[in-house]
Parts: sequence; structure tokens; C-alpha cells
Amino acid sequence: MEVLRAIVQIVYIGICAVLAFIVLKQEGKSSGLSGALTGASESYWSKNKGRSAEGFIVRSTKVLATLFIVLSVVLNLNW
Repeated sequence: MEVLRAIVQIVYIGICAVLAFIVLKQEGKSSGLSGALTGASESYWSKNKGRSAEGFIVRSTKVLATLFIVLSVVLNLNW
């Protein structure tokens, strides 16, 4: 049972490192003060972000955050 716990902890640490890296790589959601004042319009690129690398990073963040929470709960159980 201790071997399984050690494996889960190693996976957990890996997920933490990758999640921190991916969150730091993401762009900001707002376009700043100029976008708020000028009313930045939707472009082709912003409409199709889900199919781009940025969309992949957002989906990866959601999956890794979910795994992080699940593994946090599992590791806090008294095995």
C-alpha cells in the first residue's frame, strides 16, 4: 500500500509542476484599459481560440486542475 501511495505522490508532484508552468504560460483575458475604452472588437483569431494552442492550454489547465483536486483529496485520506 505504501508503494501505491508513493506512486500517487510522485504523480501529484508532477501535476503540480506542469500546472504551475501552464498557468504561467497563459495570456491575460482582458485587453487592458485601451480595450475597455475603445470596445475591442471580436476578431477571427479570438473567435477560434478553442482550436488554437491557447485553447489547448486552457483545456489542459482545466484537466490538470481537476486531477490536482482529486489527488489532493485522495492523498488526504487515511490509507
